[in-house]
Amino acid sequence: MPTPLSSTTIKIFESEQIIAALAQWSLHRAALLSPMMISTSPVLGGSLLIAAGIFQWTSLKNTCLTHCRSPLDFFSSYWREGSGGALRMGLRHGAYCVGCCWVLMALLFVAGVMNLLWIALLSAFVLIEKTIPSRTNKWVGRIAGFLLIGWGAWVGLAAFG
Repeated sequence: MPTPLSSTTIKIFESEQIIAALAQWSLHRAALLSPMMISTSPVLGGSLLIAAGIFQWTSLKNTCLTHCRSPLDFFSSYWREGSGGALRMGLRHGAYCVGCCWVLMALLFVAGVMNLLWIALLSAFVLIEKTIPSRTNKWVGRIAGFLLIGWGAWVGLAAFG
């Protein structure tokens, strides 16, 4: 039987997926996605890449990643008794975990939601971010941000050239 903590964390991820599905539907209706869910607009693709690159440098990303990376540290710091406490902890922890990765998840629209290689690459990057030590991770995030911004500029400028 699911606990209030696990149920709440799952609800946070379900909410994120509903928002992603609505974004996908809207982009598809606007003819900005192909039938394989790949961006048909260099401006959209470039903008998503640049936004993801900039987000890699923000304190919000680092804060969310710090709390999501170590659930034991999170729970020892924010422990609350009872079902209500578990509900609040689940909401908070789930929000941190979605918060650190939501922009990277949006990158699925760049190379295709159905592209298994792209999904594997993004998953591997998220795994690396969540498992390497904090000091090293700072540089991984900054380098990834720089590369994403450069790639986004290159994709976006393709629309004009």
